[in-house]
Amino acid sequence: MSFCWCTIHVGDLEKSLAFYTGVVGLTVGRRFSPGPETDIAFLGEGATKVELICVKGHKPEARPEGISLGFQVKNLEEKMAFINERGLAIDSGPIQPNEHVRFFYIRDPDGLKIQFVENM
Repeated sequence: MSFCWCTIHVGDLEKSLAFYTGVVGLTVGRRFSPGPETDIAFLGEGATKVELICVKGHKPEARPEGISLGFQVKNLEEKMAFINERGLAIDSGPIQPNEHVRFFYIRDPDGLKIQFVENM
């Protein structure tokens, strides 16, 4: 068994695509509309994808605390500078729980926690 994707319901697909491609750095692998009110995009390379679903007129539910998506970066300081240059707020961090890992969190356009982690 393998993990295929994580589905995120979003309020504005274009805004979310701009965030996940421009800030997180994912690529759009596939985008389609299965019906007149729904748009879907799969992002990322490799086996595991992020699936964004936008249903016109529906607002996504409140994001539960304790759930985040984590993305590994080569240099945490560079990613933090990149985030700051774009005027985005760092939600928390940087945090270094041990000598091998550091990370920080931001929020996506709908409030989901996004973690950037550097393994040292």
